[in-house]
Amino acid sequence: MRVAVKLEQIKQQINEACLKVNRNPDDVKLIAVTKYVSIERASEAFEAGITNLGENRDDGLLAKWTVLRDKPDWHFIGSLQTRKVKNIIDKVEYIHSLDRLALAEEINKRAVHKIKCLVQVNVSQEESKHGLSVEETIGFIESLRAFDNIRVEGLMTMAPLTKDEQIVRDCFRKLRELRAQVQDRNLDFAPCTELSMGMSGDFQIAIEEGATMVRIGTALVGEDG
Repeated sequence: MRVAVKLEQIKQQINEACLKVNRNPDDVKLIAVTKYVSIERASEAFEAGITNLGENRDDGLLAKWTVLRDKPDWHFIGSLQTRKVKNIIDKVEYIHSLDRLALAEEINKRAVHKIKCLVQVNVSQEESKHGLSVEETIGFIESLRAFDNIRVEGLMTMAPLTKDEQIVRDCFRKLRELRAQVQDRNLDFAPCTELSMGMSGDFQIAIEEGATMVRIGTALVGEDG
């Protein structure tokens, strides 16, 4: 099935989720995760009208960037090694995986302008996932005050892979509540308006719980080229 057809299906699902909780679908940014597909499939996604593309490896992003350049807005959504910051820093619109001070220092050093970052939170406390604990997050964000080139646009998380909808919903709700705590601090360097949460299997629940960015790969662009 072509990406354009899948896109219409995903848009309909986004609309349904928004209608359920009285939200405007325009307030949800759809990010096509192209990490498992070819440059050609990523190009097809862009041509279908998807202007936000997500990659989780620097080499994958660079390969697709050589073709699409800066026409889409690029989102780096994977765990980012400090030594790889220099490879992607001038090519991405957002970094979704800021989770440690050493990474913040490298981003700040390499950036030539303010970088939009999302702080990754491991709400579910799974050992297999990266990110800060809920308890660590506000203190970490406060520590970013010293970095002129970092702007904390929001928070990101991944829900557990489970069929128990309540567990997934609770994870997303906790991230939304944490964002509210950050916003209450009125930090000029951390407006924290974004919630990046929800993937192919759970994005509708994420939208119902307040997601402003959903990261959809398999359901939208598939897994191979």
